[in-house]
Amino acid sequence: QVQLVESGGGFLQAGGSLRLSCAASGGTFSMHAMGWFRQAPGKEREFLAAISWSGGKTYYADSVKGRFTISRDNAKNTVYLQMNSLKPEDTAVYYCAAESVFYYSEYVGRNMEFDSWGQGTQVTVSS
Repeated sequence: QVQLVESGGGFLQAGGSLRLSCAASGGTFSMHAMGWFRQAPGKEREFLAAISWSGGKTYYADSVKGRFTISRDNAKNTVYLQMNSLKPEDTAVYYCAAESVFYYSEYVGRNMEFDSWGQGTQVTVSS
């Protein structure tokens, strides 16, 4: 499994932008598809976006499509989540995850099996 550490969270006003980073260690980051999730207080964890190991395929939840962009830099062992036009309802703890059970998977979608998680980073959007 890979070890993941998120960063880049913060407090901002509605309409603003933020880029989250997820740095990986463990040696196999570049071989795995990655994803971003979030969890708001009192709510279940929500899938946001996924990216294939090569970065060639991406997949988004309808709730963030067109506002959020997932990307990765395998040379830096980092995956990113660019968030634009943020809304108060985007307030949550954001987590990155790796699908470390599979190697070199180009599948991205609802049936991915994420099994390595970071500790999360808080994003708070005020109205």
